[in-house]
Amino acid sequence: MRLDKFVADAAQLTRSVARALISRGRVTVNGQVCKKADLALQTGDAVCADGKSLVCEEYVYIMVNKPAGVVSASADGRDKTVVDLLNGAFPRRQLFPAGRLDKASTGFVLLTDDGAFAHDILAPKRHVPKTYHVVLDTPVTPAMAEAFAAGVTLADGQRMQPARLIPDETDPFAATVVLRQGVYHQIKRMFGVLGAGVNGLHRTAIGGLSLDESLAPGAWRLLTPAEKTRLQTGGE
Repeated sequence: MRLDKFVADAAQLTRSVARALISRGRVTVNGQVCKKADLALQTGDAVCADGKSLVCEEYVYIMVNKPAGVVSASADGRDKTVVDLLNGAFPRRQLFPAGRLDKASTGFVLLTDDGAFAHDILAPKRHVPKTYHVVLDTPVTPAMAEAFAAGVTLADGQRMQPARLIPDETDPFAATVVLRQGVYHQIKRMFGVLGAGVNGLHRTAIGGLSLDESLAPGAWRLLTPAEKTRLQTGGE
């Protein structure tokens, strides 16, 4: 890869800005200042800009704590999107949400530019679980848990796969729900046929990876390689 392309990709800069850094002697290759933007880098070359080591990742994986009122989309003509929450931190990446939460719901959304990875965790045959904290307008009952375990049939006749409904021990109106499929407004529709309305829906985990509790609503961070692996598993 050319040096200017590497610097642009690694530092999330335009190619012209990367070339300007190089021409000003602010980039080193293996400890030596290099002003040749077209230098062909070799495997193992160490590149730094202003003394900071640069790593060019092929893809990025970002955990976002989505607040209410934000839509799960890459772009929207009316509303703020989960990509907008990054405030332009990755201008050269074609980021998109791997799976959606509706506008009123909150919690863990994964942003990435890795289409194959997103397909892997969303594919029905993989059954990567999604975990939610749900608040209802009526108390949770044992009958609801039994219905979820058996597989709820929606009002339109769709039969849902078995799911886990775990009542909250401290709040009779709250529960944890674990799904292994992704149907539009699935949780709200499942509770709807059971006579309950959903007042709050917060995704707490995808696969074996839980939402970082230190992330405030609207905050985000990159995943570690280990967290990426946990995302692909059920954590069971």
